[in-house]
Amino acid sequence: MAVLSDRADAYRLLKKLGAPDRLLRHLELVGEASDELTAALAGMGIVFDVKLVELGVAVHDAGKIEHPAELDGPGSHHEPAGERLLLANHVQPDVARCCVSHAAWHLPGVSFEERLVALSDKLWKGKREQALELSVIDEAAARLGMGRWDVFAQLDSVFEGIASEAEMRLQRSLPTTMA
Repeated sequence: MAVLSDRADAYRLLKKLGAPDRLLRHLELVGEASDELTAALAGMGIVFDVKLVELGVAVHDAGKIEHPAELDGPGSHHEPAGERLLLANHVQPDVARCCVSHAAWHLPGVSFEERLVALSDKLWKGKREQALELSVIDEAAARLGMGRWDVFAQLDSVFEGIASEAEMRLQRSLPTTMA
């Protein structure tokens, strides 16, 4: 079983499976946003599976290996393809599921950790998705035994801080050229 233990394991597997450098760079940048998000949540005392979020973010777009047109354009074929690809390579099912759930975060049965993967994938590029953010805020508040508005301001500030760094991350996602 190719159980992924950390982000480096995930990147090695994706590279072995043919992931282009551009895809790996995207996953690293989403990982940076995710690290900020999970650190803030953990700092508030919210208990969740940080490792699942880390690994889910590291592989969420694995299906773009098989659907490279979706690196530049729209499409959702990469989502089920990524889950199948990872399961075929013996990746933990809950990690592989993030390939599908990062786009289907609004469906019943999607875990808090999977929604954090989806949120990281939005915030890294500066996109604020109100319904997704409120679902994360509501779950965070429930885990803390508090009301939505008791944690809203703090988490909204965290989300805005991550989103505000998007331009810098987007610049680093561009291919470098030699002058």
